[in-house]
Formats: sequence, structure tokens, C-alpha cells
Amino acid sequence: MMRTVAIIPARGGSKGIPRKNIIDFCGYPLVSWTIACARRCPRIDAVYVSTDDAEIAEVSRHYGAEIIERPANIAGDTSSSESAVIHACEVIRQKNLLPDAVIMMQATSPLRETSELDDAITRFAEGSLDSLFSAAQPEDMLLWIQDGADLHSLNFDYKARKRRQDATHGIKTWIETGSYYITKTELLLASGNRLGGRIGMWAVPFWKSFEIDSVDSLQVCAALMRAYKLDTVVPAVPQRRRRS
Repeated sequence: MMRTVAIIPARGGSKGIPRKNIIDFCGYPLVSWTIACARRCPRIDAVYVSTDDAEIAEVSRHYGAEIIERPANIAGDTSSSESAVIHACEVIRQKNLLPDAVIMMQATSPLRETSELDDAITRFAEGSLDSLFSAAQPEDMLLWIQDGADLHSLNFDYKARKRRQDATHGIKTWIETGSYYITKTELLLASGNRLGGRIGMWAVPFWKSFEIDSVDSLQVCAALMRAYKLDTVVPAVPQRRRRS
């Protein structure tokens, strides 16, 4: 069996929404939804939160995550998520628990379900993939690329515009949702990149591509969470063992 761990980067600094990772979201701290989703997944062996913030660590521990203290030099505005995940892997390696694969999960992308996460891990394991990302297709969107002053239609030909029902679908465009990335640990540590080798994707509905980076997007994601009833499976607090 492939040993798999989830690592959730959750630093304290946030520009758009102060204290974003622990802001109230549908009645619970935002990061708790991601922790809960990972903890419910039968194919995930351990859940870690990498943070430089004491309050985020306390909240995350309360909801069942193990904490990895993120050094200040990789917790700034310009620090990459990869740096946090690689550091977490090094800490886990010191405990002789280095996994075969790492799932980097974004706390600000709460529109996900445990069943899809489990299916994505299965696809990763059975498809002989080196990395995988969750993706959504921008349905019925006509996309353009701007290169300097030049504009180019991307997924259609504006000179021979067709009706939607007549359009060919030879070229498909996909959005990285950012919700989760699965990577072989040895690839991540060797390349420093969450994606590489044989890359696969796990398709999700477009509404799951929304993430929280502003007050407006917080409200949109909360509305979607309730509309699709994802808020009905609430984050659970692990029961503490009683002392005998």
C-alpha cells in the first residue's frame, strides 16, 4: 500500500483577508474544513498543517492535524507553497515516516468532498502517475490570450465563430483549482516542484474551482458550500482518550 500524507500550508500572514486561514467559514474556522476532509479520507495516513502562527497551530491541532512549525524565512508573502511542503517532508523524514506520496491541500479551496479526494488518490496510484492536480473545465467560456498589445483567441477561432452546439471540442482548456496536488515524494524533493514526470488530473465541476482570496470570494464560496450542501458534513473534533 502507498503511504500518503496530506500537508496543508497555512501561514499567518494574509493580505486580502486578515487571519484568512482561521476566519469563520460556514460556522467553523476555514482551515478546519480542509483538515476534516483529509482526515475522513481512508487513503490518507496522516494530516499535517505547516504554519508559522501559534493560533492557527492551536486551531489545527484542535481539529486533529499534526503541526509542523514553519520557519519565518519560508513564511513570507513571496514564499512558495512548495517550500513549506518540502520543509514539512524533511521534518517528517527525521521521524522515519517519509511517505511515498504527498497531497498538498489548499485551505482556501474548501469546495471539495472526501469521496473525490479518495478517487483522485486511487487514480494517482493505479495510473502509475508521478503527479496529479484537481482541475475544472471552464464550460462555454471563450478564452483569449493577451501578449503585449496582441490578442489571440485560445479555445475557439474568432474568424470562424460557431454556435456553441456546433463547436468542435478538439482543444480543451482546464483550470487548476488549487484544491489539491498529489506528488511522489521523491519527485517533489528532487525537483522542488509539485508537478512533474507523468502528470495526470482529476476533473471536478467548475463550481469547485472557486477559492477564497477576497471578501467577495469568501461570500461566493460560502454560498456554494451551502447550495451544494457541503456544509452538512461539519468538521469533527477528535475525541480525547480518558485517563484511567
